[in-house]
Amino acid sequence: MASNTASNSTAFSIIITTTYTYWREYMWTSNVLLPSWPVIILFGILANLTNISVFLKTGVKDNVTTLLLSLSVSDLLYLVLISPTACTFIILHFVPDWPWPFHFGIGLELLYWPAITCYDCSAFLSVWLGITRCACVAMPLRFKSVFTKTRTVKIVIASFLLAVSLRIPIISVYRVAWRTDHNTNSSYAYMTKLNREAMTRVNDILNRNSILYINFIIMITCVSILSFQLYRASRIRRSFTSASAAQQESEKPDNQGLSTRDLHVLQSVVVVCSIFIMSQAPFLMYSTARLINQELDIGTRYRFLFSMFTITSLTCSNLNASVNIFVYFRYNSKYRVQFKSMFKSLKRN
Repeated sequence: MASNTASNSTAFSIIITTTYTYWREYMWTSNVLLPSWPVIILFGILANLTNISVFLKTGVKDNVTTLLLSLSVSDLLYLVLISPTACTFIILHFVPDWPWPFHFGIGLELLYWPAITCYDCSAFLSVWLGITRCACVAMPLRFKSVFTKTRTVKIVIASFLLAVSLRIPIISVYRVAWRTDHNTNSSYAYMTKLNREAMTRVNDILNRNSILYINFIIMITCVSILSFQLYRASRIRRSFTSASAAQQESEKPDNQGLSTRDLHVLQSVVVVCSIFIMSQAPFLMYSTARLINQELDIGTRYRFLFSMFTITSLTCSNLNASVNIFVYFRYNSKYRVQFKSMFKSLKRN
């Protein structure tokens, strides 16, 4: 009897510890960030639809436009697929007694990994965007012959296939099954997880760390190179003191072989890549911590800390997939002209 009492007391202590560890931080994070999700996702969907329409109307004639169009499509798919997960998060937090017609795990997890796969594809496309611009700086004369539109299309397809293949281990874990509720004598759908621990470990090592670090290092390297090139070009342009010299320089390639249009493209790529780096930083940190401490997961004493990191990371991902429209409008003259033309046509109608 004494042994059972001690055991029950220990179990109760574990439950209390598990329930309240980082609970306040989780509640504060959820109350602040979750209400912004519907606004960000809806805006991102409309923004990416606009991007796709503008790029198609301007004509997909070069590799940069091809990559930007593909990036908009990938971001759009991510935002659409992540919407059920976002809605489930919000309902569970603000309306915990919501009468689910199925287990809420389906809303959280059924489309989550397909959405993350699309986000991975966006990451690969952003990396290629940085690489192609660095190649433009390093070998401007050979750039167009090396990075043709046909090869860029092949890169886009390869990026999508790579993203899918890398996520197959974790996607294969989840299945929809049926369970009978004997109290109501009815069946409901729920998510089953086969071999979850092993496949989650593989996913953490492969996608959440190895591939993520490679992408991160390449992106930082590309941004550093392009930023340095922009700095050199700005110094050259400031050396022109007269208006006529400045006008002549803006119309012809400068000493580095870059025209005004090329510089604007470089600026847009630097900003897009920088947004990606900043949005991935929280995810990179908590993925590394998760690899070191496997208790950083659902169902452990750190589940609220894990959920807090997940919400923060998803917020950054949603923003990353939504705000590129501002970059394109600011730095892409063709995009800006076509964008204004589209809205003028809408006003006339």
